[in-house]
Amino acid sequence: MRVELDALTRTALPAHWQQAFEWTERRLGGRVIAWEAQPRWRPACFFELEKEDGEILPLYWRGARGEFHSSTRPLEREMRVIEVFERNGITVPHPHGVCEDPPGLLLEKIPGRFGLETADDDAHRIKVLDEYLTELARIHTIPIEEFEAIGYRRPESPEVSCLGETLLFERSYRATKTRPDPMIEFQLGWCKRNVPRERSDLSFLVCDGGQFMFDDTRMTGLLDFELAYIGDYAADIASLRTRNLTEPMLIPLGDIMRRYGEISGREIDFSVIDYHTIRFALINPLSVAGQLTDPVPEANYVQYLAWYVCYGRCGLEVMAATTGTQLDPPSIPDERPSRRSPAIEQLTTLLDPGAVGEDGEQAYRLDRMQRIAVYLDRSDRHGPALEAEDLDDVAKLMGRRPSTWQEADAQLEELVFASGPERDDEFIRYFHRRLSREEALLYPVLREQQDLEISVLS
Repeated sequence: MRVELDALTRTALPAHWQQAFEWTERRLGGRVIAWEAQPRWRPACFFELEKEDGEILPLYWRGARGEFHSSTRPLEREMRVIEVFERNGITVPHPHGVCEDPPGLLLEKIPGRFGLETADDDAHRIKVLDEYLTELARIHTIPIEEFEAIGYRRPESPEVSCLGETLLFERSYRATKTRPDPMIEFQLGWCKRNVPRERSDLSFLVCDGGQFMFDDTRMTGLLDFELAYIGDYAADIASLRTRNLTEPMLIPLGDIMRRYGEISGREIDFSVIDYHTIRFALINPLSVAGQLTDPVPEANYVQYLAWYVCYGRCGLEVMAATTGTQLDPPSIPDERPSRRSPAIEQLTTLLDPGAVGEDGEQAYRLDRMQRIAVYLDRSDRHGPALEAEDLDDVAKLMGRRPSTWQEADAQLEELVFASGPERDDEFIRYFHRRLSREEALLYPVLREQQDLEISVLS
């Protein structure tokens, strides 16, 4: 909700937003007159700056991902990327600078809306998407030397190019790893064993594709280049497939990818796109694994667990399709309430985001807690039976039944490390069943991840 700011309402805002406004006023001149929170897993807001001549600047504050890092370095890199794009005529928000305290990137606010499902009709949707694909193809032709000049590294081989940002996320994952994670280790090993080895064409990639704004007539700007890197252009096309899971484009993905090929003049190889889909989907589990085992208070636990489970499961489904593995999803047993069930159920009622009215940030905090409470309630009612079934599945893989999930994870990870591709089918089926069970526990609070189905390319 947009709030007009006077001296009283401004001092009532959290201190970090007051500091952000003061920094903006010093940098650009003028006075912040309105503010609107964007409640999400990273600090973000929209606000308006009135210049001395009366001009109103609509602005967007993109904060650091505090639970993962508080350094401004990723924001500074993103700003440099946007500056290169601007010089090359790419439609992006103008960057106004990076603030150290609180850490944030100040951008021009792009007009329009987000998500092709909100387009007026198919003709509008196709036109906007065509404009986006044209911009993406233009980005892929910018000489990579321009990005090397701002600190990006050229991959040393086609294999490293195709592994892309996975290697960076793997390093972060291992630095924070506190317990075995056989699912991640299996998918990582699979990606390394199956990397395409003849993809020598290098481009600068936005990485997390499909993020743009548009209005009733045109695409108004591209967004979010935090994960950008130099690599195989097919990775950017594959990222549209995962974006389509939660923000449906409502156009067949095969048609979208072929259209990119027509615009760019580049080859579209669906087998390579399948590989990049699996690899890119794995970035979500890799990025949040540390926060799931040792969460900080700011972490949106259920949101991160949903990313881990749903994108891990979808990656396995593409893997199954490429290898001809027949999946066997588990059935979900009836609930068995415990003596604690009424207490957890009451907790979900008490944590009502609607109780704080229009206070967006407080509502977000309550919503975050309520989602955890719902997940715990489902775990209390279904968890013991699902865990027992999971241990039964582990027994089929191991030849013996571990007594606890901790023992199962440790032994499974050892088995994954010791095994080659001859056991891929077994692992794909098992980890798919395991993640499907966890997804069932999360189901009422999955939000945009609910009922995700990865598209088959044709």
